[in-house]
Amino acid sequence: MATNRKFYVVWEGLAPGIYDSWEECQQQVIGVKGARFKAFNTIEQATEAFRGSYEDQASLLLEIAKRSRAPHPTVIPDSIPDGAIAVDGACSGVPGPIEYRGVDIRSGREIFHVGPYAGGTNNIAEYLALIHALALLDKRGDHSTPIYSDSRTAQTWVRNRRSKTTVEPTAENARLMQILARADAWIATHTPRNPIVKWDTENWGEIPADFGRK
Repeated sequence: MATNRKFYVVWEGLAPGIYDSWEECQQQVIGVKGARFKAFNTIEQATEAFRGSYEDQASLLLEIAKRSRAPHPTVIPDSIPDGAIAVDGACSGVPGPIEYRGVDIRSGREIFHVGPYAGGTNNIAEYLALIHALALLDKRGDHSTPIYSDSRTAQTWVRNRRSKTTVEPTAENARLMQILARADAWIATHTPRNPIVKWDTENWGEIPADFGRK
């Protein structure tokens, strides 16, 4: 069946990444001087365009990819409802380049994909993924869809309503620190209502949002 669905790549904006709706995209680019973005017909096209357009982003992704590994098979329990979201982050080095994403657990469809950003940690990436999913569902008025994360630290930061990283701000990670500050500001002024569930990696395998990197 034909579809008019688009995927939006934001190269320059508040939070560069790949978004699956114009509403999400415009939040990153409207009113931002020098914003650069483009719509694509498939997630594959969008991913290729995002990862190949700028040398700095390409080099970050190559550095992350050095630690690729084969993921453990994933078993999706019947108890997980349709529409449930899995989030995860990836990082190479401490600190190092990070990216994060959210996917529909049952279909594997990527809902959002943000990064890479230099100078972060895996905990920061996983925390930002959780906040992004919470904010996205809150904007949609959806307060029942569960979000699955395999990070106890990220879930603790959300419960405590702020991040607790030891990473120091530098010129290299300035953009990431700005995004982290916005995430802390959001969680400080919103009460999460969506269930946040710990993904049982031991029994279910890797979380569907896993990047295959450790």
